[in-house]
Amino acid sequence: MPPRTEPQKARVVRLVLGDQLVHGHPWWRRVEPDVLYVLMEVRQETDHAWHHIQKVLGFFAAMRRFAAHLRAQGHRVHYLTLDDPANQQDIGLNLQALITQCGASELGHLLPDEHRLDEQLKRFAATCGVPVQVADTHHFLTERHELAALFTGKKQYLMERFYRLMRERTGLLMEGGAPRGGRWNFDHDNRQRPPKDHVPPPPLLFDHDLRDLEAMVKTAGVRTIGTVDAAHFPWPLDRAESLALLRYFCAHLLHRFGTYQDAMSPHHWAMYHARLSFSLNVKLLSPLEVCRAAEEAHHADPQRITLAQVEGFVRQIIGWREYMRGVYWAQMPRYAERNFFGHDRTLPQWFWTGRTRMACLRDAITGSLTNAYAHHIQRLMVTGNFALLAGVHPDEVDRWYLGIYIDAIEWVEITNTRGMSQFADGGIVGTKPYVSSGAYLHKMGHSCGTCHYNVNDRTGPRACPFNALYWHFLARNRERFLSEEARPGMMVRLGMPYRTWDRMPAATRQALLDKGDDLLKHIEEL
Repeated sequence: MPPRTEPQKARVVRLVLGDQLVHGHPWWRRVEPDVLYVLMEVRQETDHAWHHIQKVLGFFAAMRRFAAHLRAQGHRVHYLTLDDPANQQDIGLNLQALITQCGASELGHLLPDEHRLDEQLKRFAATCGVPVQVADTHHFLTERHELAALFTGKKQYLMERFYRLMRERTGLLMEGGAPRGGRWNFDHDNRQRPPKDHVPPPPLLFDHDLRDLEAMVKTAGVRTIGTVDAAHFPWPLDRAESLALLRYFCAHLLHRFGTYQDAMSPHHWAMYHARLSFSLNVKLLSPLEVCRAAEEAHHADPQRITLAQVEGFVRQIIGWREYMRGVYWAQMPRYAERNFFGHDRTLPQWFWTGRTRMACLRDAITGSLTNAYAHHIQRLMVTGNFALLAGVHPDEVDRWYLGIYIDAIEWVEITNTRGMSQFADGGIVGTKPYVSSGAYLHKMGHSCGTCHYNVNDRTGPRACPFNALYWHFLARNRERFLSEEARPGMMVRLGMPYRTWDRMPAATRQALLDKGDDLLKHIEEL
């Protein structure tokens, strides 16, 4: 536990948030005796969402290690634990008290990555009584508003254009001014389903004893979801462990990452995914060093780690991740209110327990509650797909995704959830809704074989709910896709399923609509 000491006099107080654990930041290059760095565990943040217990423990433990690292470098650090009697459980109140106690004449903080915190610190700066200096974290490869400037006047952003600019800027997978291999995108070569008996390498797990931290969180009354073995906490908590996880990915997983990046297995929760998102999002790793490590692994063994595997990974980091951050700052705060379909259903209670007879959802939800993690296809095409087909309010879906995953911070969560997954933004992020019937889930995973429902049945008593709900969703939203609010060409992109629907006999269409109505009426019983 960090030592409890009264803050000493300091000319400058500098705030470091829990997702700003940047080891290479210019702040740390020089030890300044009159500068006091402050990190704090506050109920303001633990209670902002109903978080997974592993997320709370992971953030607090990583923050504590980072504070110890700064002290070891000679910096002065004041760390407020959740149970410190002096902790007022609010960032602004704690800062004001520290400024007064230290006699500080200046406050510094790094740019927050959440709009909510950005606004809070701006309000605080206007009333705190001392000058406030704001510095960039130097983590991201783009400025906050760079994407908005790139697409000025456009109704829709194009990730592919942004991704190509990022490749050119960083030089990753480039030869001169052209993409290596003659193509920007190798997506077509990836996304295969592994054999049923395929066994990927086990995920690298760490072994931390966080029982004392867990006890403190529980004693404080913090409400959490999910489970944890606090005696053997598995996630990386510092830079050295994060680098070890990166090396493990490059050595043992990268060679099949692209091939199986969309594959789902009820027996292998991590598959070939790097699981670096927590380390990246708290900034223990930088996006550029992660991509360069993958590129170097390809250079060292191009026959085993092919260009297609590496390109798919690099695209997720410097393409999608940076792109989503740009969308966030271009669209917030109004983005958090978008609800293109007008959905208003509450999230089924079994999303919080995993107690459903749908095997793919049961596997994805219970895996998330157990591991505080699911890979992108489980999030997009299983839980997200169902929520969209069922018409769940985007606020409900946001709340669930923000809380359940250890890597979920609003700037990346809300754009993926409300945009990519739920299409609540009407097509700013995606060109069409990501919805499917049970056939896609069967194609990419092995859960259907153990399911109560029959993936090949559409309207029978044990028909896969995804089947009727898929057609029900398309039918009830047809006019909406033709509206002025929809992005241009939406019906062209959805032309194939609507042509299929129109060719169905009227009795078949009505049976699917009736089945969909019944499923929605009894959604809690699925």
